[in-house]
Amino acid sequence: MCALVASAFLVPLGLTLREEVREEALADAARRGALVTGALAVSAEPAAVRRAVEATGDDPATRPVVHGLAGEQPAGRASADDLERTRAGKQSRVVDVDGGLLRLDPVVLDGRVAVVEVFVPDTVLDEGAGGTWLLLTGVAVALVGAAVIVVDRVAGRAVDSTRALVRAALAVGDGDLGVRVEPSGPRELAEAGYAFNRMADRLVAARTDERELVADLSHRLRTPLTVLRLDAEGLDSDDTSVGSFSAAELDRRRTIRRIRQAIVTLEGEIDVLIKTTRKAVAHEAGPAECDVSEVVRDRMVFWSALAGDQNRPHRVSGAQFRIPVPVPRAELAAALDAVIGNVFRYTPQGTAFEVAVSRRDGYVAIRIDDAGPGIANPDRALRRGASDQGSTGLGLDIARRVALQANGSVSLDRAHLGGASVVMLLADPQATPRQVNRFGLVGRMAREAREQKGGGRRWPRQRPTDG
Repeated sequence: MCALVASAFLVPLGLTLREEVREEALADAARRGALVTGALAVSAEPAAVRRAVEATGDDPATRPVVHGLAGEQPAGRASADDLERTRAGKQSRVVDVDGGLLRLDPVVLDGRVAVVEVFVPDTVLDEGAGGTWLLLTGVAVALVGAAVIVVDRVAGRAVDSTRALVRAALAVGDGDLGVRVEPSGPRELAEAGYAFNRMADRLVAARTDERELVADLSHRLRTPLTVLRLDAEGLDSDDTSVGSFSAAELDRRRTIRRIRQAIVTLEGEIDVLIKTTRKAVAHEAGPAECDVSEVVRDRMVFWSALAGDQNRPHRVSGAQFRIPVPVPRAELAAALDAVIGNVFRYTPQGTAFEVAVSRRDGYVAIRIDDAGPGIANPDRALRRGASDQGSTGLGLDIARRVALQANGSVSLDRAHLGGASVVMLLADPQATPRQVNRFGLVGRMAREAREQKGGGRRWPRQRPTDG
């Protein structure tokens, strides 16, 4: 293909050069013929004509020949018909003969027409043609070589791009949605690479949305499940080991036991589902940021309905302004629900609680206080999978994991309300953290809260403030 393209350009060029050589040779023949015709116009004497012919060149084979003069003249190469046509037409002519070309120029002399014949041999016509064709051949070879190199490079890039696209497609087919390609190669392959990356991004977003939906649905089941658990706890005892019972009473107590066990199992399954889906979403979505105040207000609206049903006084403070933290919104909401859910789970109905937000010393603190019995062993409660209340301890574990994700921590202390105080410290992305004692900060927050309340423990029943 490359050779055909090169020949399409070089062959016409070679023919053009050959035509130029032919024209130059014929122009030289015309000049030599003009010397003889000029001499004939002055004198037709054989001696004068012979001197004019000899003056045109040293090679006897290419010297002009005059036809139609008196006296003996050298034999020429023109045929009688060509000479007759030239005399009759009285115009110069170029005819092909064996070995070259003839230029025939008519000259009118005293009623008769003489013809000057000039021979141009093929050696003159082909002079320089060999070198020209050799040069053109070299140029053609160079063009073909360059074309092969360019085509090889282009084809190599296309093959590499295609292989990369195939490997990425196989990786996505195997479940690796994080793979991407670098669009390269011809325009069509580059466009295919951009389309592949866009498809992979959409797949990641779709799977993240799906898992987020599952986590949110599980998350929303916490409150109605807590209500069921509290209602189940309000039922009669399910103990069948002491005393004698009728068949109906025994069946009723066993039903109550099954209800309570089913609620505990369902709570555990929901906790595992939330934890698993949140972890997958956080891994795929990468770093994120949310507004602590907005999340606290939203979740307190969610929990306030249950607090109203149980006559629990509650309060929200410090959530009036936007306070960003480097934690996904869904993660922080899950941690808040876990800690607030523990208040409803482990304190009697009517127990007050408070959610406070503060920001200082390079950290954002979220404090959840209650007026319940408190936590006898805070260290054990913070230990993963352990709780003094006989549960899995997953609520505090979720809060601790979220805090660590934001370069913070979770601590337990005695609340100024008398019960437990759970404090989540999250790094403030808009401040330069200083070397401070985070647990000292927690204590100072508790003291300031007591000072603000004047040591009193009156808690009016109210809805959370929206700021």
